[in-house]
Amino acid sequence: MTIRVLVVDDDPLVRSALRLMLGGQPDVEVVGEAADGREGLALAESLRPDVVLMDIRMPVLNGLEATRELQRAARPPHVIVLTTFDADDHVVEALAAGADGFLLKDTPPPQILDAIRTVAAGDPMLSPSATRTLIDRLRAGTSTERVADAEHRLALLTERERDVALAVGRGLSNAEIAAELYLSVPTVKAHVSRLFENLVVTNRVQIAICVHDAGLV
Repeated sequence: MTIRVLVVDDDPLVRSALRLMLGGQPDVEVVGEAADGREGLALAESLRPDVVLMDIRMPVLNGLEATRELQRAARPPHVIVLTTFDADDHVVEALAAGADGFLLKDTPPPQILDAIRTVAAGDPMLSPSATRTLIDRLRAGTSTERVADAEHRLALLTERERDVALAVGRGLSNAEIAAELYLSVPTVKAHVSRLFENLVVTNRVQIAICVHDAGLV
């Protein structure tokens, strides 16, 4: 199955580089390009991509707001935020708004491809070189109210759901969680689906944020 990708970035050189890099892959197709978030939303609605590579800082509508609006669709695409270190504050908010992960713009091409395939399969992807910075910022900026809210939501889970939530918070894939907890992959997927409902979140990254807010990972 071909993964349909939409590139949203106001830098034409970045768009060209991504299209060139992804164009040679048999399982990935760049179906469109947009120079700002508003144009990206329109193309996402008409082209129905599987994955959107979303820049943060753009004119007309930035990537943060565009990501938030994409989540309102009946079947939203997966979103990977493209960023630099000095945009980490925005990345935290973008992940909370529903992005499936983020990559630094200087990420090597093979890792970008891996990220696209990973999120298309339903798993989050956080750039290894920036994950620690993100976690540190989350912990430093976690208010008492956010901690209490996260602890309350996690307290409502069953023991097994909590185990799965902690594993998601550590960045494990469904297959890795299944192996660690001695469960089948379909069972893990079922637990993750219930976590979306019980924690009132829309993706795995938001589960991880909740776990981090509670100080459990």
